[in-house]
Amino acid sequence: MQRPNGRTFDELRPITIERHYIGSAAGSVLIGAGDTRVICTASVEDTQPVFLKGTPSGWVTGEYGMLPASTHTRKPRKERRGLVDGRTQEIQRLIGRSMRAVVSLDDLGPRTITLDCDVLQADGGTRTLSVTGAYVALHDAIAGLVKQGVLRQSPLRTAVAAVSVGILREQPLLDLCYEEDFAAEVDMNVVMTGKGEYIEVQGTAEKAAFNDEELQVMLGLARTGISSLLSAQEKALGEA
Repeated sequence: MQRPNGRTFDELRPITIERHYIGSAAGSVLIGAGDTRVICTASVEDTQPVFLKGTPSGWVTGEYGMLPASTHTRKPRKERRGLVDGRTQEIQRLIGRSMRAVVSLDDLGPRTITLDCDVLQADGGTRTLSVTGAYVALHDAIAGLVKQGVLRQSPLRTAVAAVSVGILREQPLLDLCYEEDFAAEVDMNVVMTGKGEYIEVQGTAEKAAFNDEELQVMLGLARTGISSLLSAQEKALGEA
């Protein structure tokens, strides 16, 4: 099957990671995959959520939004209407869960790190790219706390990255662009750690059910793609 951008079925879109993109943030990155672009920033506050008051634990959470011109048709700002739609809430929770899975919250101490992921341009894979970029921003924010002497050591246990996979016209594909995602029979998002462990698998039969064999093929593609994304993170962070 010929893909819109000429990629093979198991090929990622070109990945770009530009760190320190916003000088006022504790950690920031502009991450791109093909035509999708997301700014991820990390902000550190010396406060805890109410449910953690009186404990030594910290917290890591995520927020997500799409700028009005990120899609072909202007996307209204939700905050002007006092609304956060279900998709946005779902993605915010995914980002938070993904980051907390690789952080020792007790070692982080009584503070909160918020990862804001703002989509500049959307062409598929915005949630998975947000997770992948948020980790780099989180890494830099924590490195800053260590450098300042606020933390004795990094509470990060390992890295985390995410990618989409799916089935289009009976062909399993890695890293779907919007044109592919819109028409796919099956759509799946996979989040994994640098140790090769799963954090989340979100799989949906959009137009046709899938079987065990197809599931394993998609998970294999995701593992291959995430391995490459982890390498791109390492290269950007100078940890290769």
